[in-house]
Amino acid sequence: MERKLEACATLKRIGITLGDSAGIGPEIVQAALASGRLPRTAEYSVIGSPVACSLGQSTQETAHAALDALEESAALALRGEIQAVVTGPIHKARMYEIGFRFPGQTEFFADRCSVKNFAMLLTGGKLTVALVTTHLPLREVATALNQGEIVRVGLLLEDFLHRRRILKPRIAVAGLNPHAGESGALGREEIEMIAPAVAELQGAFGERATVAGPFSPDTIFNRAATGDWDGVLCMYHDQGLIPLKLHAFHEGVNVTLGLPFARTSPDHGTAFEIAGKGVARADSMIAAINLAVELAPHTLATSA
Repeated sequence: MERKLEACATLKRIGITLGDSAGIGPEIVQAALASGRLPRTAEYSVIGSPVACSLGQSTQETAHAALDALEESAALALRGEIQAVVTGPIHKARMYEIGFRFPGQTEFFADRCSVKNFAMLLTGGKLTVALVTTHLPLREVATALNQGEIVRVGLLLEDFLHRRRILKPRIAVAGLNPHAGESGALGREEIEMIAPAVAELQGAFGERATVAGPFSPDTIFNRAATGDWDGVLCMYHDQGLIPLKLHAFHEGVNVTLGLPFARTSPDHGTAFEIAGKGVARADSMIAAINLAVELAPHTLATSA
């Protein structure tokens, strides 16, 4: 009996939100919990309840319920009552209608944690990508990039890879322009901004990690997927997400770096068109929960 009590006291506590009830969130959460593919080193609690609705048709009620679950999950994590949050997919347009003022859940959690040094990362299969810029119109990316931001996100990526027990991570940095600028013929961001950031990162890493680039974006992801690199630092959203989702759509996981607790989510959206049809795959949700357990710290339970 004492041995069992000790084991229970060290279980990691993972909170899972359903996302928008009109989408596939509730069914993939249920399928994941019933899959037998989750670690027994954690206990799982669903935050929030499904809202009665027509599947595939998001409403302000389903958006309010999704937001309430996000608020509760953030509060629970900040109080230390759970060690990780796994979020189901939300419908951003409906969320904006009810006053949600963030580009996505990444920015919501950073705000609730009062964290400025955060970033979005996705991992799946043999690819891990971190994004220097995220939810921006493409025309604004070049002006939003700077050496300091590239270095900041590169440091977060290196920390994540160390947390995955990669002792000396190898990080490739993608260029912004076609062919990484073609020595300045197709843009000078690589010369004036990205290459200096690579040098600064290598100086900060010392012997604990290797970083190189900027590399041509049309080849670097293939090299990473075949094992040459442990992570790729990407300049903008689709640069990283397109190869990641092509390579590992059903096992990709979105991670928010820089929070005081682990936060992950599936790498897909609400999939309204298949909600309730029994064809939604739970693989990405299962991968998100597994990674949340891996990243969550070991803490003793404080309640009896």
